[in-house]
Amino acid sequence: MEPVTHQQKNEAIAGFPFEGILVSENPYGSGHINDTFLLVFDLGDDEEVKVILQRMNKDVFADPEALMENIVGVTSYLRKKIEENGGDPDRETLNVIPAGDGKSYYKDSQGDYWRAYKFITDATSYDKVEKPEDFYQSAVAFGNFQCLLADYPAHELHETIKDFHNTKARFQAFKKAVEEDVMGRAASVKKEIDFVLQHEDVADYLCDLLEKKEIPLRVTHNDTKLNNIMIDDKTGKGICVIDLDTVMPGLAIHDFGDSIRFGASTAAEDEQDLSKVSCSMELFELYTRGFIEGCAGKLTDREIELLPMGAKTMTFECGMRFLTDYLQGDTYFKIHREGHNLDRCRTQFKLVEDMENKWYTMNEIVKKLKDN
Repeated sequence: MEPVTHQQKNEAIAGFPFEGILVSENPYGSGHINDTFLLVFDLGDDEEVKVILQRMNKDVFADPEALMENIVGVTSYLRKKIEENGGDPDRETLNVIPAGDGKSYYKDSQGDYWRAYKFITDATSYDKVEKPEDFYQSAVAFGNFQCLLADYPAHELHETIKDFHNTKARFQAFKKAVEEDVMGRAASVKKEIDFVLQHEDVADYLCDLLEKKEIPLRVTHNDTKLNNIMIDDKTGKGICVIDLDTVMPGLAIHDFGDSIRFGASTAAEDEQDLSKVSCSMELFELYTRGFIEGCAGKLTDREIELLPMGAKTMTFECGMRFLTDYLQGDTYFKIHREGHNLDRCRTQFKLVEDMENKWYTMNEIVKKLKDN
């Protein structure tokens, strides 16, 4: 997408009925997809109000109107549940500010879509785990997200990115990329290709269980990283799940698994020294405890038993996607060096192997926490 111009931003600001006098507007956050700004308005009498304004990336999200329909549906439902539980709906869920025409978005003269949220004060989102407690708090928050939305009709949500965690479909896309070999890279990564082909059962497993209705379709977040949780500055507790662009129908086990893939790894996602890469059982146990606690009995016994499989599946899927992109010429994931996607793929596959070596331990941890 073209960079946001000052004129375009001013048009967007005028498209919303914000109160007060605008005193500052600055880029905000570390997200790579949407353009995000923090606006501060002076209300007089030493009072101010903060607002988040975002231009949605229509290259990534082809149907911003459907996306906003999802977000309004889910946040309105969360607000009602939080009020019923005696919580603070202004801080515990995102609150969409409607545009001047009452819609949940503003479409500017360039055809770009904008949205606005109330800013959540006295809370911070962290890009990396600074202390284990933060990882635990994110687990409780993502579990609570599942708990609050357990009765939401997931099938009514739009799929904002088609087949996002359809591992079966990802496997077929991978095989096609190997076959076409547009960059002539397949011969040099035979070991990695063989690893994927040997794990076809992992690609099929959870998809097959969903098809057989052995596990339920749920509202899922699909980007369960620590920085999508707001942690209260005073209490240190996770209070709000943010970045709801990829909220769609899916598996709770996938949400759990993506957190483990990213947060319980002992190395960076693109670590080149694979001897540093492993899945920490301490962090796995910490997150599992928090997630089960947050879900508060809303997951089925079968879903809880399958949590290790969720971790393995999501790690495998991610590695397979990095390898697919490498074979196709690095067109999806941004790279910062030659072979970057290959390094990323290798860390994921090393994590999968490590999980397989610790499979008994992972399952025993889940069994112990489930029975407590």
